[in-house]
Amino acid sequence: MADIKYEITETFGVISESARGWTKELNLVSWNGAAPKFDLRDWAPDHAKMGKGITLSAQEAEKLYELLKHALEK
Repeated sequence: MADIKYEITETFGVISESARGWTKELNLVSWNGAAPKFDLRDWAPDHAKMGKGITLSAQEAEKLYELLKHALEK
């Protein structure tokens, strides 16, 4: 498997933390030198390891925001 290169370019915040110290975070991440995307996933305390997550373009993040806002109004 090829190495995956990533750079966290901006951190928006921690959503939760597990008993093992891993945190679920919302960040802007550049994957393999590409333009940064919104990224939601679990990270080890030193950010050396990561869990499965999702990446979203700005348009996708905006649509998710609208859907969540609507869902939370119910």
